[in-house]
Amino acid sequence: MKKILFILFLAVFTTVNTYAQEINWVTFQEALELQKKTPKKIMMDVYTNWCGPCKMLDRNTFQNKDVANYVNEYYYAVKFNGEGNDVVSYKEKSFTNPRYNPANANRRNSAHQLAGYLQISAYPTIVFFDNKGEVIAPIRGYQTPPQLELYLKMFKDDMHIEMNTQDKFNAYYKAFKAEFKS
Repeated sequence: MKKILFILFLAVFTTVNTYAQEINWVTFQEALELQKKTPKKIMMDVYTNWCGPCKMLDRNTFQNKDVANYVNEYYYAVKFNGEGNDVVSYKEKSFTNPRYNPANANRRNSAHQLAGYLQISAYPTIVFFDNKGEVIAPIRGYQTPPQLELYLKMFKDDMHIEMNTQDKFNAYYKAFKAEFKS
């Protein structure tokens, strides 16, 4: 009996140790302010409350210990509801959601002006910003930990700057060896 309980404990501990990691989420305003003191890139998760793949991204990717540790070390992480009602200042403009309907808070709602400005056309989308708050690229769709790892490392090291053709990106993609576990 003790042996079975120990095996169950190890299984639970291993699962928790792999997936119970937390990303240190901040608001977009906080990330932009933090950049002024300590420059880091920003990774923004643009989600909606009704989006199934967004929930999978939270559960399967953002709670992965490899992803969480890497993001916490090298990025400011932002969660942004693309159909929410927050007031956001960016590039000396104020962005809101004037057609937001509180009755639709957990259903499809109108798009936030910032989501439109960032040209978000699908959820989830992960938007990467450089050390000065300028958009690097939006990455659309659900990403597994190894898939996200490719972008986290590419943008962190500014490798994207020299990838000015599809062939250069394809070569990077082929050569990339993922280290994050799914």
